[in-house]
Amino acid sequence: MPYFERTGAASYTPTAHVGGAWATDEQHVAPALGLVTHLVEADLRARRDDDLRVTRLSFDILGVLPMEEVEVAVRVLRPGRTIELVEATLSHAGRPAVLLRAWLQSVRDTSSVTGGDLPGVPGPDEVPAWDGTEVWPGGFIASAEIRRRQERPGRALSWVRTAVPLLDEPVSPTAALAGLVDVTNGLTVREDPRRVAFPNLDLTVHLVRSPEPGWTGFDTTVTFGPDGHGLTSSVLHDERGPLGTAAQTLTVRPA
Repeated sequence: MPYFERTGAASYTPTAHVGGAWATDEQHVAPALGLVTHLVEADLRARRDDDLRVTRLSFDILGVLPMEEVEVAVRVLRPGRTIELVEATLSHAGRPAVLLRAWLQSVRDTSSVTGGDLPGVPGPDEVPAWDGTEVWPGGFIASAEIRRRQERPGRALSWVRTAVPLLDEPVSPTAALAGLVDVTNGLTVREDPRRVAFPNLDLTVHLVRSPEPGWTGFDTTVTFGPDGHGLTSSVLHDERGPLGTAAQTLTVRPA
């Protein structure tokens, strides 16, 4: 059973695997972010046959989603031969709930100048298993296999993968990664979420290359400020090495 099942040309229904962590009768937004990423890529393939790839995903989370059918619409904001800006809106009952703006770029050979200072991390086989359901309820967390090495609350290295497909149709490794990345906010909590709520308002992912299938690594730091605002930031990895970053704006709400 996948995270979503197609019910129409642009409509999808979540399965039990999408159950949320803050409230189990609401969707965990992570699979929805993967869904809209997949549909941006599907729209691209339907419009053109050259190789543009996602290099930035900027999601704004406009509200919670019940465990009910959603609809997705995609439009090109800035067409171009080598660069495009594409927008996707995921709605429930006519109300927008997730807005994605994605930059897509053409591929060119830059192997002669490849490099960077993002540090490598131990692979998933070197990190112990961790049961996320000890901290979080919901079908989505239960569906994920997690390995974690925590330095302290709010600072950890984690690896995550799932055997649950995003949809009952093929999706790219980029869409599959997008369907997991939102989990980073719950991988190393600074405070017990039963005492302090810290949901994220957004998620921005920058990629310097396309991910490999399989494990996704998160080198994560969580920061709470003094005025109710916070940030979860991660360097993203696959087993080949670093591939980009992710950041989430938090609204911090002590009980």
